[in-house]
Amino acid sequence: MPPIRVLIADDEALVRRALEVFVNAETGMTVVGEASDGPSAVELSLDLKPDVVLMDIRMPGGDGIRAIERLSAELPSARTIAITTYSSDETVATALSKGAVGFLVKDSEPEHITAAVRSAHHGGFVLSSIAGQDIVRRISTSAASQATVTLSPAEQLTPREIDVLRLLAKGMSNAEIGRELFLSEATIKSHLRRIMTKWDVRDRMQVLLFAARAGIIRIPSTP
Repeated sequence: MPPIRVLIADDEALVRRALEVFVNAETGMTVVGEASDGPSAVELSLDLKPDVVLMDIRMPGGDGIRAIERLSAELPSARTIAITTYSSDETVATALSKGAVGFLVKDSEPEHITAAVRSAHHGGFVLSSIAGQDIVRRISTSAASQATVTLSPAEQLTPREIDVLRLLAKGMSNAEIGRELFLSEATIKSHLRRIMTKWDVRDRMQVLLFAARAGIIRIPSTP
């Protein structure tokens, strides 16, 4: 199996170097590129097509938030994790709403960083601390308000769809959920499409946010 290809974007050289060391020391993943600002990160990502991007959300000379939004639109195959100095940073909420699949604080333990990369690559949603739960609740309010329903979100789902949601919240990929539930990957994809249709949301991220706000799932945090 090819290694997970990671691109690092941070304006501080020491941070880039530390993240590079952590990632390259982990079996099954490798750093393929580095950038010091948002625009460079986007251009390099479009060229190298990494699997996961670690994106600082505040960089002089280039906005990480805008870069996340561009990558979400121009390279949707890449999974972008926002990184920040403070887990309570208000801009994290915006990063998640623009397409990031979670966030990490820069002083996270190396094993948490590499676990987050692996989880993101396999379709997971990454939060670095309990503070992230408040951020999820704030932005999920916006996502959920776009859907018009006559039943509660939970009442719209079948028991099997709820099973799929709960495993999705644990960071499992479609294939892993299928193995857990003894269903094909195609069936899992079908369940997720039906959930998106019922809730009028467009992707897995909004499904998770909607479900968390409705109390159907709880998105776990890493320490």
